[in-house]
Amino acid sequence: MDRKGKGCQKIEMVKMSNETNLQVTFSKRRAGLFKKASELSTLCDVDIAMIVFSPSKKAFSFGHPCVKKVIEDFICDNPPRDTSGAMTLIETHRNSRIHELNMILTQVINQLKIEKNRNA
Repeated sequence: MDRKGKGCQKIEMVKMSNETNLQVTFSKRRAGLFKKASELSTLCDVDIAMIVFSPSKKAFSFGHPCVKKVIEDFICDNPPRDTSGAMTLIETHRNSRIHELNMILTQVINQLKIEKNRNA
């Protein structure tokens, strides 16, 4: 039995030069990406939104429950429904990180004041 095809090969991650191949690859991978997003939404009961621009600058989107609602919730900082307590964990981590960054900012401001006083 002779193999005629090349089978599954690793693809080098560089921009394709052939426009036709680029468009075909984009279409196939976009479909796969949206399918994975749908599976993630279903399996984990999460809201998700994706916006992808094709090489020809055409926008494609996927969202559950819909892109507009997910983006509005994100922009307005309205967390989605919490069915597992995961949002509490995320919020705790976010607050911890904000506190950490505020401490660093305070240290930098204090160092800046010290340097200004030295040079004055």
